[in-house]
Amino acid sequence: MAIDQIDIEKFLQLSKECPILDVRSPGEFFHAHIPGAWPVPLFTDEQRKIIGTAYKQQSRQVAVKKGLDFFSERMRELHAEVEELIGDTQKQDKDKSILPKSNRLLIHCWRGGMRSGSVAWLLDLYGFKTYTLKGGYKAFRNWALAQFEKKYLINILGGYTGSGKTELLQELKRIGNTVIDLEKLANHRGSAFGGLGQKAQPGQEMFENLLALDLYKASCLNQQFNSERHPREIWLEDESRHIGTAGIPLKFWEQMRESTLYFLDIPFEERLRHIFSTYGVFDKKELVNSIMKIQKKLGGLETKNAINYLLENKVSESFSILLSYYDKRYANSLYKRENIDTLLNKIPCKTVDINNAQRFFNQKA
Repeated sequence: MAIDQIDIEKFLQLSKECPILDVRSPGEFFHAHIPGAWPVPLFTDEQRKIIGTAYKQQSRQVAVKKGLDFFSERMRELHAEVEELIGDTQKQDKDKSILPKSNRLLIHCWRGGMRSGSVAWLLDLYGFKTYTLKGGYKAFRNWALAQFEKKYLINILGGYTGSGKTELLQELKRIGNTVIDLEKLANHRGSAFGGLGQKAQPGQEMFENLLALDLYKASCLNQQFNSERHPREIWLEDESRHIGTAGIPLKFWEQMRESTLYFLDIPFEERLRHIFSTYGVFDKKELVNSIMKIQKKLGGLETKNAINYLLENKVSESFSILLSYYDKRYANSLYKRENIDTLLNKIPCKTVDINNAQRFFNQKA
């Protein structure tokens, strides 16, 4: 029976309705994968290594034979595993399912070859309608990297540290704007303290995959709801090139730096209060460790003072030193932009408040 092999654009369109099964090895999946895909490995990491070694040191025929031996063992359980994942009502209580119930499945491996084809053949026998990705995960990666070369209509939300930019982005999204939260994708708030209370950061490749898919979704919304004469803007927070260990792709970051910047101009003391409420809850040891990350740039005396204030329970005084440091760094980065005088729109705000969102639209009007 013929297996339907589709290109990446069709694959992504169908992914809105159909589960994606990634049949690569666990190690490949853990390194990076298509966002939303579910791991259903055909081979273990060790089995994949054995097959690869046989291919290099012996022959393709020997490697295929070993792969078939492993596949014959795996096929006994693979279909049941997939049925459980998608909640087959004939096999189990549908409340235990993990993926949306569907009779159509999207399947991919590394290059769209034997692994995805074998799993698709097996699941087809069990009554599933299967589609494999032409070119596999490699095709998706090429597609993802191409997204960063495209031109987008971007608005940048800026402001000194403690301006409540993340909360404001959430409010902009709530009232119907297209928003991409880079810090959420990176699991990091962007400063030396940005990893506190966050999950582990994704690897660079996975971060790029997440961002590429968000840009694709934003483009789809643009096509769906807006004409070319009135394109939908994407709101992003002003970021350094790196958010923790996650690097924003250079071409896309350069677009961000060339985009209109709406700068929340909020008094220092108001921002200090916001920083205190956000980071003051963390253990002093964690805060000290974060301060030590910027010791060289902060300077020996200011580092000593900031830590001593913390240990003396004068947290606000400590944060005041740190906030002044980040204000200087942000101002330096801000005015290094080309054409900053034409890009910058300062929006005076008395406090850190999600209602500051309305000031954007008043400013644009």
